[in-house]
Amino acid sequence: MSGALICLVAVIQREALRFVSHRSRFLAALVRPLVWLIVFAAGFRAALGLSIMPPYQTYITYEVYIVPGLCGMAQLFSGMQSSLSLVYDREMGSMRLMLTSPMPRWWLLFSKLVASTLISIIQVYAFLAIAGLVVGIDFPWEGYFLAFPALLISGLMLGALGLLLSSTIKELENFAGVMNFVIFPMFFMSTALYPLWKMAEASVLLRDICAFNPFSHAVELIRFALYGQLNFEALGWVTLAFLVFLAGSLWGYDPARGMIRKKA
Repeated sequence: MSGALICLVAVIQREALRFVSHRSRFLAALVRPLVWLIVFAAGFRAALGLSIMPPYQTYITYEVYIVPGLCGMAQLFSGMQSSLSLVYDREMGSMRLMLTSPMPRWWLLFSKLVASTLISIIQVYAFLAIAGLVVGIDFPWEGYFLAFPALLISGLMLGALGLLLSSTIKELENFAGVMNFVIFPMFFMSTALYPLWKMAEASVLLRDICAFNPFSHAVELIRFALYGQLNFEALGWVTLAFLVFLAGSLWGYDPARGMIRKKA
């Protein structure tokens, strides 16, 4: 086994052990979208009507519509939690110890990114299982398999965003404010809760912001994948956002040029 693969497996095992040891994190990752699905969707079911639009071939309930958005929300929060652990590791010194590894810095960060993405995918599938068994929201069986690559690329994109944010934060205490400043605008100004045509009825500017939001494209990528379809436009935007966020995070963690050097 090559050194790079050993490093990747070791980082994944470390993140998995950390995730298992914090059961409250897993419960919170499940309770959060379930509360939105059961409580929030029930309140908007009668108030919000949805027309037939791709990938749906018939009228759907509001609960069915927001499930892909809640999957994205689970990945968004998971990516922010992973970046929070990076800030904590940097303050405790374990991050510096890991970066002294003979492996390239970019590979260590990418391994961390892959590990956090896999954990977020586990959370999403657990949420989909509960949504199907308890709430009765099912998708075509092939959609559960085809959703995996969509969740992988969307998780990498959101994780890279968290990685970029962690490179700009000096202290752990400042992270909560940054998280709220990023998470809630990305989530609410997206197609996670409302379709774009519904946004346009309220404000064209808001509709344009939602259409530009990379989280919207991540949600649409997941939505189409759950129905066995590929949204090429969403895939392109999510991939582009991932590359931009990853490049920014690698620059931020570069001690010669990035934010780490400025903090020294």
